[in-house]
Amino acid sequence: MPYHIILLILFAALLHASWNAALRGGADRLWSMTIMCVAVAIVSVAMALFLEAPAKASWFYAVLSAVLHVGYNLFLVRSYKVGDLGQTYPISRGSSPILITLAASVFARETVGAVAMFGILLVSGGIISLAFRGRKLAVPSLPYALGTGCFIAAYSVTDGIGVRLSGAPMAYTVWMCALWGVLMPLVYIGVRDAKSLLTFRPGFMMAFIGGLVSLLAYGIVIYAMSVAPMGAVSALRETSVLFAALIGYFFLGETLTVRKVLACAVIAIGTIIIG
Repeated sequence: MPYHIILLILFAALLHASWNAALRGGADRLWSMTIMCVAVAIVSVAMALFLEAPAKASWFYAVLSAVLHVGYNLFLVRSYKVGDLGQTYPISRGSSPILITLAASVFARETVGAVAMFGILLVSGGIISLAFRGRKLAVPSLPYALGTGCFIAAYSVTDGIGVRLSGAPMAYTVWMCALWGVLMPLVYIGVRDAKSLLTFRPGFMMAFIGGLVSLLAYGIVIYAMSVAPMGAVSALRETSVLFAALIGYFFLGETLTVRKVLACAVIAIGTIIIG
């Protein structure tokens, strides 16, 4: 994998951890997530006006990915309702690289070498170990965290296939994100109402900026998947848990134990091996 791709993915990982921390720290996470999606929709539609539409063969995958992203949003919000960033985030992100590698081999016929697979296993194992407390995986939101990981794997493989069929990674990204950004507010209105969505709150700007950050982060990942194996890209992206652990420690009052430091070292080694 080229070094500039590795650096881009690591930058995306930092961005991803940042907006997840903003979401975890919000009081009404469903509202915050929806405002993020509104920001994504506005920017994506504006960009789409200046780009040619992606190839027709990729539109099915763009629509499917948008729906899967909404499911991911709902599960992520639910998992953060009762779980710490330092526990929930590692499980949801750590379970996805293995799932993506397996799904990519089935649906995209990708093959991953033994060395890269070992690196992916190290990254996933190190990430999931961050969620343990002693010898127990004591996570109240475990089913939702694992469900979030499944949604991540599903939309990642869907986008990996779609972007390769599109002939235009940027156009595919903005059209998919525009669809996703429109669907999420509709779901919110169905669950609550339009008035509560449009009511200005103190955290509005933070959520709006978080949406822009998430769009940039995932745009980088989709571009990377157009030129590199999905499983390896996913594993590198999930090094965002390193940044999440530090953000949780410095800004959210969460602990940073020796176990976490060792797990981070394993993740770093796995990342080097993949690179």
